[in-house]
Amino acid sequence: MCGIVGYIGNRQAYPILIKGLQRLEYRGYDSAGIALINGDNLNLYKTKGKVADLVHFAEQKDISGTIGIAHTRWATHGEPNQLNAHPHYSQSEELVIIHNGIIENYAILKKGLQEHGYTFQSQTDTEVLIQLIEYVKKSTNTDLTEAVQLALNEVVGAYAIAVIEKGNPDLIVAARNGSPLVIGVGEDEYFLASDATPIVEHTNKVIYLENEDIVTIKRGEDLRIKTISNIEKTPEIKMLEMTISQLEKNGYPHFMLKEIFEQPRTLADSMKGRVNVDTNNITLAGFIDNKERFLNAKRIIITACGTSWHSATIGMYLIEEFARIPVEVEYSSELRYRNPVINPDDIVIAISQSGETADTLAAVELAKKNGAFIFGICNVVGSSIPRNTDSGCYTHVGPEIGVASTKAFTAQVTVLTMLALMIGKEKGTITDEKYLNIIRELHNIPNKISTILQKDNEIAELAKTFTYAQNFIYLGRGYNFPVALEGALKLKEISYIHAEGYPAAEMKHGPIALISPEMPVIVIATHSSTYDKVISNIQEIKARKGRIISIVTEGDINVKKLSNNVIEIPETEECLAPLLSVIPLQLLAYHIAVEKGCDIDQPRNLAKSVTVE
Repeated sequence: MCGIVGYIGNRQAYPILIKGLQRLEYRGYDSAGIALINGDNLNLYKTKGKVADLVHFAEQKDISGTIGIAHTRWATHGEPNQLNAHPHYSQSEELVIIHNGIIENYAILKKGLQEHGYTFQSQTDTEVLIQLIEYVKKSTNTDLTEAVQLALNEVVGAYAIAVIEKGNPDLIVAARNGSPLVIGVGEDEYFLASDATPIVEHTNKVIYLENEDIVTIKRGEDLRIKTISNIEKTPEIKMLEMTISQLEKNGYPHFMLKEIFEQPRTLADSMKGRVNVDTNNITLAGFIDNKERFLNAKRIIITACGTSWHSATIGMYLIEEFARIPVEVEYSSELRYRNPVINPDDIVIAISQSGETADTLAAVELAKKNGAFIFGICNVVGSSIPRNTDSGCYTHVGPEIGVASTKAFTAQVTVLTMLALMIGKEKGTITDEKYLNIIRELHNIPNKISTILQKDNEIAELAKTFTYAQNFIYLGRGYNFPVALEGALKLKEISYIHAEGYPAAEMKHGPIALISPEMPVIVIATHSSTYDKVISNIQEIKARKGRIISIVTEGDINVKKLSNNVIEIPETEECLAPLLSVIPLQLLAYHIAVEKGCDIDQPRNLAKSVTVE
């Protein structure tokens, strides 16, 4: 969740750290803080609120120094306030720490430290960790790196940390386990961050730390990496493909709107080199290299969280229809705790935009212990899921900054479509005609999304009439049922309006009791094998004076007559409908939130990358 950033070099650290926090603010924005060393002085400033509040708070204060660490918080232990904000001092105020993650045994550690005379100012587990590091350092008379190593051997939980020491302006010690940490390597300078977004404008050389790595970053020296079990490691430098322009709004008022409008290009990028309409072929290296595992699989389990779970559900429909392999979709947070039956001939597909989702990573580890083959679908190159799976596929949509996921969802569905088609083609469970038709239509999807995006002004006007609503119901059938779930989630995330998605036919099994003229009902009623059934469901709502907004196929007459409002989308193959039907729902959620004056890119209580349980 939280965003951490650090710098050591020849430049003034403060502007680099603040800009880094602004890049990482999508990871959490409950509070922010910064610590800087200038000679013998260690200055620490922190405040409740966003990075802008920190900048205001630090005005007229000493912000000099060429080494520092900074943090933007998503609260776990302790409410969002100045006292609980990071960085945290040790009791002597000689050590300072920033931390992303959760220390699970903090209560036991805290009790032991209190018995040794330590007192605590905050409610956080992080303060316990820095007190422990100080206790170990003083009681064993070791240097900072060794103290961090010894302390972390007593810790249970997830962490990405950076520690600096008063009077030692040439050293940052950092470590990770379960939470991401990236080191940027510049000319006589190093950068430290939760992900690469704050680093890319300074250097394209990065080192991705592995679990249980401890890194010693010392001015004027090559960095050193060892594990908490004291095994020395050789740093592996990788090159970033990210660009600065991907991290800017480029004239859009919000990242979310920019990312919605990027989808024609990002889906084309996701299919580039993979979908070839000239040869009528799909190529996914992750499948080709492991073809026999897929062809012999008795079952596929797809595990994910949030929006990725919705794309996973569409993936289930696709794989079962085209590959005829039984598929189960699991919430990662539940899979890891319910003692599931996972066999060596199962395939587990793990989906995560960030590649750092804690629950999904834990589900991957569980599946590995049971001998299953793990296939990852992820957007962030070098993240934990690609490094911990047997094979996989990147979505290649570029950084997604808006907390409410949009382009990542459509890319995940696209990759799952390609995978299902490849398995089906190799197994002979899809006809050549069907296979070719879908390939050709998949190629056309980016242009059809562009057509829908031209309705942005129309949808914005429609949104103005729904700012009053306190509840929404979203309905869909077949491939469009997960889209209904995703549409409802988007509305909840950024407008704070309660919304629920249901299979359309389930209306009469309870939810229909909620129907009233004040309850907008969004129905995805595109041409499909269940089209007539959806019309019947709409009639049931209309009979009870529900306000109906329908997503329909261009030229539709029947649904249009029954609806208060319609949004038309181009016709496509039924299995590809989610790639189109979700677009107006993304735009509708966005514009309703704008009309309500909500913080679009940083909605309350949410963070982009959920790296804690």
